[in-house]
Amino acid sequence: MDITLNPSELETLANRFRALSDPTRLQILMAICNQERSVQDICDRTGLHQGNVSKHLRLLKDAGVVTCRRDSVWRYYRVIDTELMTFCNFAHQDAIHIIKNN
Repeated sequence: MDITLNPSELETLANRFRALSDPTRLQILMAICNQERSVQDICDRTGLHQGNVSKHLRLLKDAGVVTCRRDSVWRYYRVIDTELMTFCNFAHQDAIHIIKNN
């Protein structure tokens, strides 16, 4: 199978994979994969500190994985890159399969 991507498409693809390259970002994505959540709710669910969560959410937003809406002083995040989440689900299932067979 030959796949040809132009430089812009390659950069977009690399950014998507970069978004997944940190366990903390994966943990945050799992916390918001099914529902929009506030930063505080993400912190409560993950046990991560607010500054750390905010930093990673900014990276995920810049990569086009999540979006943010503001309501008064609260920010709510949700996943907008559903294809990426599908990929994560497949990778998760594959990892479980590999672990069980080793």
